[in-house]
Amino acid sequence: MAPASLRPLRSRNFALIWSAALVSNVGSWMQTVALGILVFARTDQPGWTGLVAAAGFLPIGLLAPLGGALADRLDRRRWLIVTTFAEMLFAAVLAVLAATGRDTPVVLVVLAFLGGAAGAIGFPAYQAIVPDLVPREDLLGAVSLSSAQFNLGRVIGPALAGVALLSHNYALVFGINAASFGAVVVALMMVRLPRPLGQAGPMRIVQRIADGARAAMAEPGCRSAIGLIAIVALLASPFIALVPAMSGALHHGRSDPVFTAVLVTAQGVGAVIGALALPALAERVGRLSMMRFALFLLPVLLVNYGLAPSLWWSATAFLFVGAGYILVLSGLNTVVQLRAPAEARGRILSIYMMGLGIVYPIGAVLQGWIADRTGVRAVTVWGAVALLAAMASIAALRPGILDALGDQSAPQDAPAARSTELP
Repeated sequence: MAPASLRPLRSRNFALIWSAALVSNVGSWMQTVALGILVFARTDQPGWTGLVAAAGFLPIGLLAPLGGALADRLDRRRWLIVTTFAEMLFAAVLAVLAATGRDTPVVLVVLAFLGGAAGAIGFPAYQAIVPDLVPREDLLGAVSLSSAQFNLGRVIGPALAGVALLSHNYALVFGINAASFGAVVVALMMVRLPRPLGQAGPMRIVQRIADGARAAMAEPGCRSAIGLIAIVALLASPFIALVPAMSGALHHGRSDPVFTAVLVTAQGVGAVIGALALPALAERVGRLSMMRFALFLLPVLLVNYGLAPSLWWSATAFLFVGAGYILVLSGLNTVVQLRAPAEARGRILSIYMMGLGIVYPIGAVLQGWIADRTGVRAVTVWGAVALLAAMASIAALRPGILDALGDQSAPQDAPAARSTELP
């Protein structure tokens, strides 16, 4: 019998999509690393490096609601093929411009934004089809495996980019990324999925988004997951952005690339381990108990990481942080997948993504500003203490918020399901 974490791979459709997404994710991480190095090489200004990174990430927060509305209106498989082709096109343009020496910093930022935009409006459709790829009992494992492949890409992609860039051939890296999207297109062409429910009837995009927001707030589990991910994004998630600063604190006040690489790798490995362990843990203790445990465990792990006095202590602590963080993210994402009405799933998932995609940058800027004045260790520890206090307050004063994360089928009489205006 297959372990709980690997059971979703028995489903042919999920195995195809998962394998293709891993190939594409490796290519995307290769491009992310190469873009940062290239724009710094062209400008010698760290600000441009931050700008090109923000350009690729910002569309997630801005365009996820649009992607969710389209995911609930269009054939999700075909829409994913279209957006994947768009991502392939922008990567190919990057390769051509790098090969011809026309890769100016402004052009790199613009193409990073366009590629991120294509991914942002397609990703809600990808998330929304996951429950159609596996049996319901394997959904948590499917979400966990998706998190594992993302973090595998984060470990493998930068390493391959480093090898490919030994010759400073940026066009090669961008070309590899463009080709990697082909794996996703082929996989999507090989699967057949049910059509989204309720596609008939006109409705403006803004109305669709608003209707999805109402459906999210009407479903207790979705409402709780979205609120909790926003709290985690504000108080805990900024540890990701502050890794270079933490490496500086460990290296006599100067950020060291080797220290940073060690920490990033440790987090990625921990995330893969946590993602693979999550389904078995949920089966043993129950998904609700696992979620409660993870929400209280994460701040404790962050305190240990923030107080670590040496690189290897910090790396070991960060490995556990990576595992704990994935337990929280995958667990909350699964709640939304299970509880969202099928006809509004794409829009509700896009609102969940907004909770992470918009609040996380705010938290990163805020904690970075505080760290400039108090030190990165202090802001990491106090952010974790604030998260622990928030979770304790919710458990004591509003226990229903945590109880709503438990197993329950999405209600069929939710406002979104009753609305005659739904697509």
